[in-house]
Amino acid sequence: QVQLVESGGGSVQAGASLSLSCAAYGYTVRRYCMGWFRLAPGKEREGVATIDSIGRTTYADSVKGRFTISQDNAKNTLYLQMSSLKPEDTAMYYCAADPRVYCGLQIPFRYWGQGTQVTVSS
Repeated sequence: QVQLVESGGGSVQAGASLSLSCAAYGYTVRRYCMGWFRLAPGKEREGVATIDSIGRTTYADSVKGRFTISQDNAKNTLYLQMSSLKPEDTAMYYCAADPRVYCGLQIPFRYWGQGTQVTVSS
């Protein structure tokens, strides 16, 4: 049973930093394509970042240079380090995983976490 549990969300001021974590159970993160997505009220779900089994990363243009995706294989945990946060980053952030080799923001991820809320005030 694959399970993803996000944590680390919260409310911060614009310009602050925040780190999200996603603990994975039932599989090994380093063998999967892993990603972070976000959903804001009234908007479509947006892919934020992905990391594949050999550590290659992709980012949405809106977060390049501000967000960093990484994973700790020993802890079987995915991270999203967010800096220079903006009010438009406010959303529910979801961790996702998929066993396919090809990894990217557009793939239909199979497994999803429950999400963690990030709120950025101006």
